Amino acid sequence: MRKYKFTGETAVTIVETTITRIQALIDFGGVKAGELGGFIETEENLEHSGNAWVSGNAKVYGGAVVRGDAKVLDNAVVSGDASLWDNAIVSGTAIVHDAWVHGNAKVEDNAKVFGNAVVSDKAYVGGNARVFGNASIYGDAAVAGDVRVFGNAEVFGNAAVLQNAEVYGNAVVSGNARVLNDAHVYGDAKVSGSAAVSGAAKVFEAAEVFGRSRVYDNAQVSDNAVVFETARVFGNAKVYGKAKVRGNARVYDNAMVHGNAEVSDNAQVFGNALVGGDLKVKGDTKLSS
Repeated sequence: MRKYKFTGETAVTIVETTITRIQALIDFGGVKAGELGGFIETEENLEHSGNAWVSGNAKVYGGAVVRGDAKVLDNAVVSGDASLWDNAIVSGTAIVHDAWVHGNAKVEDNAKVFGNAVVSDKAYVGGNARVFGNASIYGDAAVAGDVRVFGNAEVFGNAAVLQNAEVYGNAVVSGNARVLNDAHVYGDAKVSGSAAVSGAAKVFEAAEVFGRSRVYDNAQVSDNAVVFETARVFGNAKVYGKAKVRGNARVYDNAMVHGNAEVSDNAQVFGNALVGGDLKVKGDTKLSS
């Protein structure tokens, strides 16, 4: 059964595609017969089965398909070879181009999802966020603000990437982790558990930050280094090589921990201290330059 028809009202997209407003022919999924919808290019853009709908001044064109119970609302645009299905919603002035959005995922505000990116499950992408490349946002993850998630990056679980943060390369942010402010997580880095990376901190290469640890300010964690439990790395500190910072340890100021070194328990490494080799700094030790 056909659930909508084309009206005589047309518009032209920024790529000079002519699209036509639709009108519901029957009641379905909260839409009433006679209700005006948004704009589509052809009937291939919006399936007649299911409760999928395009409303307001939203636009769907090109090879894009909206099906299932998916919705495109307000002034949103879905184009290219994009696919929306299940209960996905794209709203506000959001743009989805080529990408897939499905499950109960939402893309709203001025967010843009494009390329081979996938947003699924109950994930949320909003604000001015940009998700592109082969990036995947899923689970209950949230990506919002002026965030960039791209490359092969994954954000999932209850993780959040917010404000001006960037996650890219093959990086993974999961669990209840947070990446905030101007922080960057990239390469093959992993941030998980209830860890947080914030400020202008960088976690990259194959480094891992997990547990309830924090990396912030201008700190850097790189190579195969690991920061976990309730450890803190901040200031201009650097942790690299195969170093470990764990327990309730603190590494800060301009301190560097590298090699196979380990800082643990309640130890503090600060000032211009350099800890390397196989050195273990533990207990209540305080080490500075």
